[in-house]
Amino acid sequence: MDFFETIRSRYSVRGYKPDPVDDETLHRVLEAAQLAPTAANRQPFRLVVVHTRGREGELAKVYSRAWFTQAPLVIAVAAVPGEAWRRMDDKPYDEVDAAIAMDHLILAAASLGLGTCWIAAFDPAAARDLLGLPDDVEPIAFTPLGYPDKASAGTGRRPLEELVRYEHW
Repeated sequence: MDFFETIRSRYSVRGYKPDPVDDETLHRVLEAAQLAPTAANRQPFRLVVVHTRGREGELAKVYSRAWFTQAPLVIAVAAVPGEAWRRMDDKPYDEVDAAIAMDHLILAAASLGLGTCWIAAFDPAAARDLLGLPDDVEPIAFTPLGYPDKASAGTGRRPLEELVRYEHW
């Protein structure tokens, strides 16, 4: 699939087939996150792949929508602040870098015919518990990963004229 075709066809999937994602396809999706640009190439993020079967109850504590565990996999991206590059005003870029990695992962998944849904409205304490995160690691986002059970209904986007400024605000 061409890149622009991929970004136009990607949508937030809220229904998944139970079909497994083979290891090679999963590897390609994870590799896309690995290849994402990060500030000073620090890669201050980690990905945690969770198989949903048998863990639906635990995962429901993180995010309670039923479709969250329909996909065979859920992937979490976590930021590692201690590894982050910092801007001159000391702003750390770990969360930005983790978001870029998740975006690459989601676009790669779409290009391979997989569905995802960026989830930020999760319970952070339940996420920490499920993933066994150390205190110095922050959960940033989750996505189910699997084959969509139906085609996109389509979503609208604001016109470019509303989103883009030239030379100044």
